[in-house]
Amino acid sequence: MAILTFTASLCFTASGCKSPAPKPSPTASASQYPARPNITPPYVKLFHKTDDSLTLVVDEDVTDTQLAALLWELHDAAKAHTFDSIGIPQAFVDKRDPIVWMHIYRGAKCASEKYTNGKYPCGASYHGAADYTFGGFTHKDRDDGVVISNGKETHLWDPNTQH
Repeated sequence: MAILTFTASLCFTASGCKSPAPKPSPTASASQYPARPNITPPYVKLFHKTDDSLTLVVDEDVTDTQLAALLWELHDAAKAHTFDSIGIPQAFVDKRDPIVWMHIYRGAKCASEKYTNGKYPCGASYHGAADYTFGGFTHKDRDDGVVISNGKETHLWDPNTQH
């Protein structure tokens, strides 16, 4: 047994065999988020407003990539305080206490589901195509953009870092 162990050890030493290099541990990086789209965002219309949320509507045929461009436009408007320029009341956003939610729907058919009394227009599940959240309990300028497609949420950036 000692000869076998010595022979195996000699083989590794003589042939330069090394154990495999350790795999790097996964870390959060920008590469885990999709690239920012380089397209014009779609036109958005304010559909409904509550004390802490806005329901926004885009055309029914808007793509996920166009929604991502819109979410980036909302992100930029939050940083520059220019929501008025895209039809969203800046004063409403500034008064958030501490969060404002923006729910984006493709078309108006299901857009009333968050505040409907009685039968939901499109069934009991959530039908938003994207969500933008601005503000937070511990970070007033936290923002998050999420595209929702076939029940899967795709976050566009890290909401806890400046970008």
